[in-house]
Amino acid sequence: MPHTDPYRLSDAGDGDRTDGVSRSDIVRTLLWAVVVLSAVANMAVSYGDTPVVANLACGFVTVLAAGTLAVRALRGRR
Repeated sequence: MPHTDPYRLSDAGDGDRTDGVSRSDIVRTLLWAVVVLSAVANMAVSYGDTPVVANLACGFVTVLAAGTLAVRALRGRR
């Protein structure tokens, strides 16, 4: 008789689940890392004595990565 307890921690009987990390998970994690790193770089460039081009480049990378995350999230809802 199979266990139907939804709070059971072991998945020994579930053969339809895939183990491991998917490509989509890796891409999402890398995009979040790019967003965080480029936002921190943008703050550092803003406080430093650097040209405006560096600030704009960091901001562009941040907006591009955040936009890509948003598009992927909206497409995943379909």
